[in-house]
Amino acid sequence: VQLQASGGGLVQTGGSLRLSCVISGSTLDIKAIGWFRQGPGKEVEAVSCIRSRGNNTYYSDSVKGRFTISRDDAKNMLYLQMDSLKPEDTALYHCTANSRATICSGMDSWGKGTQVTVSS
Repeated sequence: VQLQASGGGLVQTGGSLRLSCVISGSTLDIKAIGWFRQGPGKEVEAVSCIRSRGNNTYYSDSVKGRFTISRDDAKNMLYLQMDSLKPEDTALYHCTANSRATICSGMDSWGKGTQVTVSS
């Protein structure tokens, strides 16, 4: 599975960004896909995930109510709509996939990240 994220950038506090991820390769093997991030000096954090079948989603408490994950199966695309952005959302965001389980953990495919910077 290959993953390519885009859509990051510099935005002011309260602004919005929409991240996109192109998914290619053995897409039928994917059981869950999602977004992880790593901020400066912070550990990698699971932001949001969605199962490949059905609409079960996961959001971290830090983004719940502000971020929305979605996918377009026809286009093999994954999205993350980020609203009401805060400086603490500043991070490198990675598109990830899990071919082993329908959970937002132990992702076995990672794409190069896209940088999101939120200015105060």
